[in-house]
Parts: sequence; structure tokens; C-alpha cells
Amino acid sequence: MALQQRDDQLYTYGDYRTWPEDVRYELIDGIAWLMSPAPGRRHQELVGELFYQARQALEGKDCRAYLSPFDVRLPRGDESDDAIDTVVQPDVLVVCDPAKLDEAGLRGAPDWVVEVLSPSTAAHDQTRKLAVYERAGVPEVWLVHPADRVLTRYRLVDGRYGRPEIQELEGVTAVAVLPEIIIDWAVVTAQLDNE
Repeated sequence: MALQQRDDQLYTYGDYRTWPEDVRYELIDGIAWLMSPAPGRRHQELVGELFYQARQALEGKDCRAYLSPFDVRLPRGDESDDAIDTVVQPDVLVVCDPAKLDEAGLRGAPDWVVEVLSPSTAAHDQTRKLAVYERAGVPEVWLVHPADRVLTRYRLVDGRYGRPEIQELEGVTAVAVLPEIIIDWAVVTAQLDNE
């Protein structure tokens, strides 16, 4: 089941902020994509553990870890907040520049993004959102495939994501742009083993 468009209209963050909070959307190039219902328990456990490990690694540092729902506004230039046409909610993200943070969330590219793929969001995350992250200049994006137990890592080089690095969810993996964050996959995947 793929994510559904709200309708054929184009929207901005100004519109987005007026919508009821009980229905979640992401805006990509002005198109409102209805977010799936609340993710399943296993998805939440994986996201929670990734966030927890990142947050612990950053204790006492300037960088901060956040988890969805958390609005990430990705302007194309210096347009006002209300004119921004792309707002996403990564599963886990790290921000090292406090000037990008405000009460609404983040304005600008995070330093690291993790998306835990689920059947309802996988195509959206691997195509639309990945392209938006590249355009916005997110230095490193991880796509975690829990069913296949695979990590796909994208790193920005000269403004583009090159060939992804693909590995099994085994051992430990350091975030290239934030090497103090080292993810222990045995702990992350323990929830998958407790079927």
C-alpha cells in the first residue's frame, strides 16, 4: 500500500500549519502526502532504539537527535516559512547547527537522517524523500530495511548521492559524518528476533 496524495492542489507550509493535527502529512514540492496510520510496534521499537543510541552518543555535545513527528522544513532559498513547499518528518535525525532549530522544528538540512522502511512508506522514502534530502544537502541518509535486515547508506559527495553502501544489520556501524554515533545492530534488531 503506497502513500496517497491529499488531492491535486499544491500547498505550502503556511497551508500545512492550518491542517488538523490528528492527520499527518508530508509536503514534497507542494504535494501533500498522507502519512500512513501510526507505525507498528516493531517499527517504533527500531526507531526508538536508533534514536536512543544516537542521543546517548551525543550526550554533552552540541548536536541533538530528534525523532518523528518532527517537522523538517526544506526551503529552496530564502523564502519565508509560509512559502516553503517541502516539509518532511524523518524517523530519526540529528542537527548540529542550533541556528536551524526553532519551536516549529528545523529549517534546513539535518546532518544525518534515518528512515526505517515499512511496506506503506518504502517507495516514498526511497524515491521522493531521498531526492529531497539530496537536493537539500543532507550529508548522510540511512535507509533501514527491517524485513531484509539491510542498511542502505547514502553520502553526499559534490552535491549528489553517489552509489549507496549496502550492508547487513550486523556488528556496529559508525555514522560517517558523525563518527561519535556508533549503532550496535544486535541491540537494534533484538526486537525483530522477539517474534
